[in-house]
Amino acid sequence: MSLYHETADILSAPSSTGGNLKTRLFGNKKRNIKSPPQQIYALASEACKWSSVLKEVIDNSELLRHERKLTPVLALLLVHDFLLSRNGIALPASHGLRAAVERHKARLTAELTRARLRKKAASIDALRQLVTTESLGEAGLYPRWVRVNTFKTTLEDQLDTTFKDFTKVTSVTDVIAGSTANKMLHVDEHVPNLVALSPMFEITKTKAYTSGAVILQDKASCFPAYLLDPQPEDGDVIDSCSAPGNKTTHVAAIVKSRVAEGDECKQKVYAFEKDQHRSHTLDKMVNLAGAQEITRMSLGRDFLKVDPNAPLYKNVGALLLDPSCSGSGIVGRDAMPTIHLPEQPGAAGAKKTQLNKNRKRKREDGAAEDEGRQQILVDDDGQELVVSSQKEMKMRLEALSSFQLTLLLHAFTFPAARKVTYSTCSVHAEENEQVVLKALQSEVAMERGWRIKRRDQQVKGMREWPVRGSLEASGGDEEIAEACIRSYKDDGRGVMGFFVAGFVRDPGAKVEVAGKQETPANEHHENSGQKGTEDQDSSNRNGSVSNGLKAKITHPKPPLNGTGSDSSDTTGSESDVDSSDGEEWGGFAD
Repeated sequence: MSLYHETADILSAPSSTGGNLKTRLFGNKKRNIKSPPQQIYALASEACKWSSVLKEVIDNSELLRHERKLTPVLALLLVHDFLLSRNGIALPASHGLRAAVERHKARLTAELTRARLRKKAASIDALRQLVTTESLGEAGLYPRWVRVNTFKTTLEDQLDTTFKDFTKVTSVTDVIAGSTANKMLHVDEHVPNLVALSPMFEITKTKAYTSGAVILQDKASCFPAYLLDPQPEDGDVIDSCSAPGNKTTHVAAIVKSRVAEGDECKQKVYAFEKDQHRSHTLDKMVNLAGAQEITRMSLGRDFLKVDPNAPLYKNVGALLLDPSCSGSGIVGRDAMPTIHLPEQPGAAGAKKTQLNKNRKRKREDGAAEDEGRQQILVDDDGQELVVSSQKEMKMRLEALSSFQLTLLLHAFTFPAARKVTYSTCSVHAEENEQVVLKALQSEVAMERGWRIKRRDQQVKGMREWPVRGSLEASGGDEEIAEACIRSYKDDGRGVMGFFVAGFVRDPGAKVEVAGKQETPANEHHENSGQKGTEDQDSSNRNGSVSNGLKAKITHPKPPLNGTGSDSSDTTGSESDVDSSDGEEWGGFAD
């Protein structure tokens, strides 16, 4: 009984609750629910997806007129399971709610058939496909990006098994434009072990997905680990804001791939996650991916409170930073799903509810003020903020960028650090190029010899990615703009809005430690990006130092949800959601 009532409560919560469906369910630590969250999420997602059809069925059968104890939301959930779930209504046969629906079996079944015929669907499976296509919305314009997890399998193995029935096409555009009935696949030309699949394909129902052999991860979300390109000589790696774990497991897979078969991997990946709830998601993800042997998780620990000079981190040469951001580039994360509710007897007109839209609030005098013009800002952690003016937006972005810069400067202070990537799932220059400029102009960057990783020094796929940073936002510096990597969610390339920049350490830089001038060792370390260029200058050869300058950095209070990020995994992550139904499309959630 609690399953249906608890799901109804989630869907009926007022707009002021904030967040999307997944955030409301998995991100609310105080919510007292008895049913498994995955089961609630799957039921809510599927019921919303089918609600336009089920509304017709319930209204035309006059179910609510005959069963007065049913609310419109409860009726929608129960009828969904009765007509469409393989196991039917998850209540005892004698339960009153189940009986209230099942005694109208003939009429409900007949109305579903009529609804199917009105949509010209030859079968329930055809109707299911049609409903799924209609429910995709914005996500239907994007492929499903799937990363092959090399801890457990290879791209070749997956092409021969999981994707053996797919038609290989030459571009992402072909995948998106393909018929919904066809299964299209494109092997990505920029990021290794990444494929784009038809939006309709339910990858979460495959054995490869449930076993962790493949991972839903947006292409742009794969850029940071690939650009970081950790080599054995780089030493250990840190992922500063790890949950839900897509980028962590990606960088760990790259580290492991550089080790000869049969040899022990001596490098470690240190994964930090401040939020306790998100830490559990990270732990699940790392273990599902098989990355636990080389990953050391600091669950519930704030990266900003880590001492860079601690002996444990003396060999950390590469850091991946993906801090909390505005989430303005994420696809399909800005609203609760639309739910079409059946008509309550005596009510005038049909109801169509979409939380997060058309918000209203009561004035003190009792009048309602339409806030439709207000912007609803949903960050990459799914937290919601109503921004009613450009001034408020500016203040919000200033707070975020201040925190992001602090995190980046903290990473610069690790003594042996040679390379850093900084990324956001934001389209705002304040969080992107402007943070990069401030970091490069900082005292710690200049004293320690940090500089931008130029485009010609980047790994092949990132060097060839065509969308670069904004010249204006980069202060007119063409080299910095070209070094920055961007993506936009509406440019036809099938990815979400994203930004990433790499930093490398000048091995010849002088670092003042306790009043002494020291030169970092290992001055001839080769950068692993483009080989054979004439200008293998100092930023291509990153050294390490035995001790570090303790920079004075003020740590601001993290906005909203602290340091947690990893936008591709929205998601609580996909691993937090029942794999059979209701998953987020395209892995846009990391």
